Amino acid sequence: MFMSNVDIRQQKAIEIADRFRIVESSGKWFVPSQAGSGKYAVRMAGDSGSCTCPDFEVRRQECKHVMAVRFTIQRELNFDGSTTVTETFEVTKRTTYQQNWTEYNRAQTNEKDLFQAMLRDLCNGIPTPAQQGRGQRTLPLADAIFAATFKVYSTVSARRFMSDLRESQERGFVRNAMHFNSVLNYLDKPELRPILTQMIETSALPLTAVESDFAADSTGFSTSRFIRWFDHKYGAERLQHDWVKVHIMTGVKTNIITAVQICGKDANDSPLLPPLLETTQKNFTVSEVSADKGYLSYSNARAIKESGATPFIAFKTNSNFADSDKHGIRQVKAWNQMYHYFMYRREDFIEHYHKRSNVESTFSMLKRKFGDSLRSKTDTAMVNEALCKILCHNLVVLIHEMFELGIEPAFLHNETLAAQRNAN
Repeated sequence: MFMSNVDIRQQKAIEIADRFRIVESSGKWFVPSQAGSGKYAVRMAGDSGSCTCPDFEVRRQECKHVMAVRFTIQRELNFDGSTTVTETFEVTKRTTYQQNWTEYNRAQTNEKDLFQAMLRDLCNGIPTPAQQGRGQRTLPLADAIFAATFKVYSTVSARRFMSDLRESQERGFVRNAMHFNSVLNYLDKPELRPILTQMIETSALPLTAVESDFAADSTGFSTSRFIRWFDHKYGAERLQHDWVKVHIMTGVKTNIITAVQICGKDANDSPLLPPLLETTQKNFTVSEVSADKGYLSYSNARAIKESGATPFIAFKTNSNFADSDKHGIRQVKAWNQMYHYFMYRREDFIEHYHKRSNVESTFSMLKRKFGDSLRSKTDTAMVNEALCKILCHNLVVLIHEMFELGIEPAFLHNETLAAQRNAN
């Protein structure tokens, strides 16, 4: 088979067929993802095929996985093991984005100092509950939250974190360097959850003039606990890590997290889109919201549309125009408008929809810097630790935008900002 002027998708298909083992089972071909996140199932019907990957679901056109299966089948037809695929590639210039290395380096070298200053200013004003009864005096709640969040930022154990906390005390960010057990005990307090959630929302405020397009998704953080169950199908006991599932809404330009919901590891994604949108809309002007097909529903399309934004949610292969007589005109109007956009302006729709990939970048940034697992042992502490990770991520994003965009957070004292900018 001769192919000329092969496009990028075909190039990637040939790479997949060359690098990975593609196997057939029960009428399906299983093609590994190039990103290393599992496999996709491809069904072939003659020269055409269907795939379970997001690209095929959205475009409903032949994807690189279907092409890779076709190349594999063609190769298997050659008895001598050779391939009849002739590759003729066009030289394409990869899109690159210029990095301001001077400001990037300044942000990196000042990040830890500015992180403490910004975190301290966010903690200012947090009242300490009145002392109940006798005994040891209650630690200032602002200091406890500062220590717990800074401990998560450090990514080390509570014992090894003590040297960092003593340095923070010398610099005036906390009054006393509390015992490491006190830091862990405060993480296990349920009253920290609403405070940390509010701090996350507050930390995103300086970027209200920058962000107008948002994306929603969820991810899991593994824990040290294990779940056991008996698999009746195979007659064996199974074991896996327990996890905490976090739902977020993020800006697609800076990857700032504007809203977060933690509702149990088995919570469905779709019902949590409206509260994430509502929280974001309190502080941001939302122009469009993108999400994968896990959020596809009449009510979500309607909620986004009624908020004044445009929904870009991936459709499933069996999606169609909704029957207004059956479901009601008001209920399906936003759905039908979005589906009409998808059918008749598909390339434009896909361009907007793929802004959703930035939420995956947010998760990648968050987990690579602060870890994809939680050290805490109890349910309450796990949730609070996950919220601390998100707060740390927001502050780091904000620090970098301060240098790259010249933004000055309102909650950061001007003298602190000036001192750090003049440093190095």
